[in-house]
Amino acid sequence: MARARRLTRILPGIAGAASVAVLSAGMSGGAPTAAASSHREAPLIAGDPQVDNTDVYAFSSPDRPDTVTFIANFSPFQEPVGGPNFYPWATDAQYDIHVDSHGTGKPDLTFRYTFTNEDHRGTDTFLYDNGPVASLDDPHLLFRQHYKLEEIKADGTSTVLVADGIAAPSDTGAASMPDYGKLRNQAVTGFTGGQTLVGQAADPFFLDLRVFDLLYGKNLSETGHNTLAGYNVNTIVLQVPKSELALNHDPARNPVIGTWSTAQRRTMQLSPGTQTAAGDWVQVSRLGNPLVNEVVVPAGLKDAFNGLTPDKDHTIAPVVQRVLDPEVPKLIQGIYGIPAPAAPRTDLVEIFLQGIAKATGGPIQADLNSQLLNADADHTAFTPAEELRLNLGVPSTARPNRLGVLGGDLQGFPNGRRLGDDVVDIAVQAMEGAARTGKIVAPLANGDGVNRPDRMVTNCFPYLALPYNQAVNNVHGQRNEAPAHPQQHQGPQHQGPQHQGPQHQGPQHQGAPHQGGLLGGLLG
Repeated sequence: MARARRLTRILPGIAGAASVAVLSAGMSGGAPTAAASSHREAPLIAGDPQVDNTDVYAFSSPDRPDTVTFIANFSPFQEPVGGPNFYPWATDAQYDIHVDSHGTGKPDLTFRYTFTNEDHRGTDTFLYDNGPVASLDDPHLLFRQHYKLEEIKADGTSTVLVADGIAAPSDTGAASMPDYGKLRNQAVTGFTGGQTLVGQAADPFFLDLRVFDLLYGKNLSETGHNTLAGYNVNTIVLQVPKSELALNHDPARNPVIGTWSTAQRRTMQLSPGTQTAAGDWVQVSRLGNPLVNEVVVPAGLKDAFNGLTPDKDHTIAPVVQRVLDPEVPKLIQGIYGIPAPAAPRTDLVEIFLQGIAKATGGPIQADLNSQLLNADADHTAFTPAEELRLNLGVPSTARPNRLGVLGGDLQGFPNGRRLGDDVVDIAVQAMEGAARTGKIVAPLANGDGVNRPDRMVTNCFPYLALPYNQAVNNVHGQRNEAPAHPQQHQGPQHQGPQHQGPQHQGPQHQGAPHQGGLLGGLLG
């Protein structure tokens, strides 16, 4: 309880402890920053899609329950037929997945991917491939990318997990790649205890982006269209044993981890026809919980926020104030007349900065996913930090609910994030106070009307649907794609996405926790 009192003393002081000047000057050691995540939502990253981290997922693997699967997607809104260069990974960037088991906001483990090109086009052709590609080493594939995967510990020591992996290429079409599923299977690379895939996938994120038109047209008339249907992303899928991630390798005593993804670049020196990377690495992209930078952080702070490391989050007054008194409920009140919950929103602080645990002293009285639940952690060093937190001990459910914890499914967002978690609807409900009242806000129960990914995901690694290979501006549902993506290469198919569960149109079907409190008593 002493820890809880300490946190409640810290949080009211956060908002007065720093200034916008600190936010602007104090990140990345004073180096210039550029940052973004979540589908080009920050100004600077809109011009650098190769390192734009669109989404991060973390969940207990349904087919290997002793492991965790991380998915970090980059390069949003990929038009499938966007040749001739298509969508390579940046060779002058570091793509990282970080894991914090102590609760300090600093990584205890970092999994780093770096890329090199093998390009046989030269001055002979503009083509990405000059014939049907049957394998990753097919001579018809003129451009391929190699990657190295390292595991880096907090003390800086590193181990190479994959010395020379081959990324699955961009899907250039049914004639060029008649069996992309086979290519993707070949790109799955194992290492001791785990496996990884780097390649392209149908974007699994789902929402109606007309939210930016005065919250769906001021009358909820602009809903039900999945804006991301038809687009691809570049993806990193990483599966690691829970014993490797947990503090002291003991997930029973220390079940909670926090995770986020970043990308770093170096300064570009340009001359006609060439560019050379020089200078120090600078963090240009960061993403933990979905939608935080997109709808919590105001436009003038977005670029700076993503250059920040999580251990500094609680010191930045303007950002913390946006959590304590968010904008979205005020907009909903102004447009739809639904009263905004009273500030300060300590429930949102608990969800986004502390994790959910009774020891935080927050209003959600349950033990779910804060590192304060780790028995071997130094709780006096616990630091509020924006991370996607996951309790490794919560088993996969046979019937996932798309509303995650709000729908009574403790393995869903914000306890990690699965591919079928409807984070837009969850976030809106949380902003409207559902996490502390335990009741869905009925007028907003249907959310954006988009309840699942456009393409079905699976129960088997790498879980993601194969990429689209026809133009986005074909009529949705009439893309007439050739049978270029045999489904047997993806694992079992489902009528709804894995981690999603039954679709519902109203709060009456969303689960029992809507009565008598959201989380109290669920975990003891």
